[in-house]
Amino acid sequence: MALYSDKVMDHFRNPRNVGVIEDANGIGEVGNAKCGDIMKMYLKIENDVIEDVKFETFGCGSAIASSSMATEMIKGKPVSEAMQLTNKAVAEALDGLPDYKMHCSVLAEEAIKSALDDYEKRRQEEK
Repeated sequence: MALYSDKVMDHFRNPRNVGVIEDANGIGEVGNAKCGDIMKMYLKIENDVIEDVKFETFGCGSAIASSSMATEMIKGKPVSEAMQLTNKAVAEALDGLPDYKMHCSVLAEEAIKSALDDYEKRRQEEK
């Protein structure tokens, strides 16, 4: 049995939405001191819909795959729906992760929620 699913390998080898959004209105960065993974998410939100999302991840293949899949899952979605994203949903969309790599999907969830929190703070400051 393969250690990683075909979807994990595909998102690792061909990550979607990699990069920076220069005029992002939501940015979140999280890290895991134990494994050294760092994820940064950039959101461009218009009318409470995630119009664009990009990420930069320093980490293992599972971290990159989790970041890539998570961005695909929230792109084009309302903010309220993106806030409901769970690490379990990310792992399931990747057809599973080994137990010792589940923290990568947790980081993806946390990075998105951090970026959404940043968006909300910026919105409140504009009022």
